[in-house]
Amino acid sequence: MDSSAEAPERNGPRGGLRQTSIDFDVFTLFPDMFNGPLDESMLKRAREDGALSVRLHNIRDYATDKHHVTDEPPYGGGGGMVMKAEPIFAAVEAVLASSEEGAGGDELDPPVILLTPQGRLFSQEIAQELARTPRIALVCGRYEGVDERVRQHLATDELSIGDYVLTGGELAAMVIIDAVTRLLPGVLGDPTAPAQDSHARGLLEGPHYTRPQSYRGWEVPEVLLSGDHAAVARWRREEALRRTFERRPDLLSKAELSRDDRAFLRRLWRNH
Repeated sequence: MDSSAEAPERNGPRGGLRQTSIDFDVFTLFPDMFNGPLDESMLKRAREDGALSVRLHNIRDYATDKHHVTDEPPYGGGGGMVMKAEPIFAAVEAVLASSEEGAGGDELDPPVILLTPQGRLFSQEIAQELARTPRIALVCGRYEGVDERVRQHLATDELSIGDYVLTGGELAAMVIIDAVTRLLPGVLGDPTAPAQDSHARGLLEGPHYTRPQSYRGWEVPEVLLSGDHAAVARWRREEALRRTFERRPDLLSKAELSRDDRAFLRRLWRNH
């Protein structure tokens, strides 16, 4: 699967300007898993607009034996199967080499990210970092994992989307594609939306309300109906601080806090 629409002009991570499109190469044993998420909603529009290109590469196609074997039992015994190094290396190296030839060798080498429970924890900060990268290769692990030589000699980074185990890296790859793509200019209808998201500024996002004004006796806070933009902004900031204080206080140590923010948090602490 590939979005073949003409992508807008963009600048790479060393160009100093905001990037407007991104290319993902995904290496997987199950490319059909991506059909639904990439064909709906924001990701579909981003592909149609040329902001997002996703190329899916079946690792099995690069196995050279008669039966296209991509996994074997682990040396030393134990349960499960381990993905073989050869087809993964062959797939990644062939795809990246052909792209370099087409680009005349001018593009920077893309990061090769292995999706694994042992990787560093994916975060909004990492998503923002990747959104400044023109091209990204994602390698989806399966079974008991991949041969360690892939980790040591092919992957340039390893990411995990949480402290739990999935059956493979495909769902993690979809999460990363979504989180990164929505940060590109023009992908979301409101250009300010990514900056207001939970974690974008180190805080959880506060509550939202829409019509009707009253539902089952539950009212929208008066300040949101006041038309006082300064008061609304202050309320939203304080509610974001309150929610973070109550649910993820660990985030506050890294958040950018003003003097007013710190005074509000002290009041919350005294009343806690």
